[in-house]
Amino acid sequence: MKQRYFLRLAYNGKAFSGWQIQPNVPSVQQTLNEALSRLLREPIYVVGAGRTDTGVHAECMYCHFETTANTDELVFKLNRYLTHEVSVYDLKPVLPKAHARFDALWRSYIYRLHFDKSPFLYGLSYCHFTHLDFDAMNRAAALMVGEHSFRAFEKSRAQENTGICNVTRAEWVKEGNEWLFHITANRFLRNMVRAVVGTLIEIGEGKRPMESIPRLLQSENRSDAGTSVPPQGLYLSDIQYPDHIFI
Repeated sequence: MKQRYFLRLAYNGKAFSGWQIQPNVPSVQQTLNEALSRLLREPIYVVGAGRTDTGVHAECMYCHFETTANTDELVFKLNRYLTHEVSVYDLKPVLPKAHARFDALWRSYIYRLHFDKSPFLYGLSYCHFTHLDFDAMNRAAALMVGEHSFRAFEKSRAQENTGICNVTRAEWVKEGNEWLFHITANRFLRNMVRAVVGTLIEIGEGKRPMESIPRLLQSENRSDAGTSVPPQGLYLSDIQYPDHIFI
């Protein structure tokens, strides 16, 4: 009888064309499928908690899969087998119908911003060369907390009936030479975080008034919001699940 597992991992997105399998390009999902299938000696297909785009990183990603094989020392074996762009942290048995995507309660992202050219942050943080108003950007971010439609920040209109997201945290934090934007919500629309950050940067530059945020949330018009920032500064940082799905 097959047992379902949740696998917790992290990856550097520079090496991949996103999470999802695509023809003729490297993906995290395909990399895991091949590694698990070889180590467990049976066909394995992982289902992720979500999709990250090309160049986007994950400090915490979950996926689930099923196997009849012995999983003793699988985390150790995976880390020996996988390339240095992917690290596996944990493997937990879960209930038969537990789902890495649909059972997630909250997801968190971080967007990393720095202001001085650095070879050590290249591909891992977005370098922005102009001055920004930190306080104005934080006041604008606070207006996004709560239940709102974020259609104005969505790359393309999805099939879901609603663009409503319940945002519980949206704030900028200074950490060393970087500014980190933290956002947590029950769900995210496609490209939402990068468009939100781009809009907040325009407010920090003085190109857009802070008071435009409530109007943006009501408009649901992508052309009203700011330009999306590059992917290399974006990290999926945490995913929370209900305790009862774990065995």
